[in-house]
Amino acid sequence: MQSSVEFEQLQIAIPSGDVAYIVAGRGKPVVYLHHSWGSPGALPFHHNLVALGLRTIVPDLPGWGGSHRPAWARDVRDIAILVGCVIDALKLGPVTLIGSGFGGYIATELATMSPSRMSSLILIGAVGLYPEEGEILDQMMLSHRQYIQESFRDLQTYIDHFGEEPEPEIRTLWDLSREMTARVSWKPYMHNRRLKHLLPGVSCPVLIVQGESDKVVPCSVATQSESLLPNSRLEVVPNAGHLVEFEEPKLVSDLVHDHIRNL
Repeated sequence: MQSSVEFEQLQIAIPSGDVAYIVAGRGKPVVYLHHSWGSPGALPFHHNLVALGLRTIVPDLPGWGGSHRPAWARDVRDIAILVGCVIDALKLGPVTLIGSGFGGYIATELATMSPSRMSSLILIGAVGLYPEEGEILDQMMLSHRQYIQESFRDLQTYIDHFGEEPEPEIRTLWDLSREMTARVSWKPYMHNRRLKHLLPGVSCPVLIVQGESDKVVPCSVATQSESLLPNSRLEVVPNAGHLVEFEEPKLVSDLVHDHIRNL
């Protein structure tokens, strides 16, 4: 099912500086917000979305990858505000926002601040809520390699994606991403206690996807999200780790497509 269409690399200006993004496909637009360690480019998951008839846009979050770094940003909400500016600059109107891990935190913050910008929300292994059970794995206590390994269901799956030794550009991406992540989400680490009081006001349809074997974000975060978001449903993917869309790209892209098709 994977699309053979090449993603185009572009930039767009917002008040904080240029934002780099890749885009491909036609049809309903979806915006994918990447994990805290940055975007490695077009994934099989993204190509699957294009093959399913979705215009797929993947920005480097402001401060990450090829996007300008807003030195003043000190909170996840600052990044969420800038993502809202990206949506406006691209003239997307109400759009489906897909957020994975840290990207899900940003997507959730934006949904509470500016619900008119999105037609639906998809959260994949998202952080943002304080877990009622378990703890969010603290990436600052591990090496990049250890953290990314823990994000997959097993070591072999990690090697299949990044090899025995990641390429230098990937290691550089991880280094720069960690610095920006620490600026905006270290204290408190990967959660905002306000969100549990704000999520009941998010009325758009929400799909929550969680890996059954996620070692980074406890499943309790996904069940909390489902209980707080009034128009949500939870899909738990068997034998999947934190990086569900890397490990099961077809299954997750099909879930996304079905969610959007039923709007």
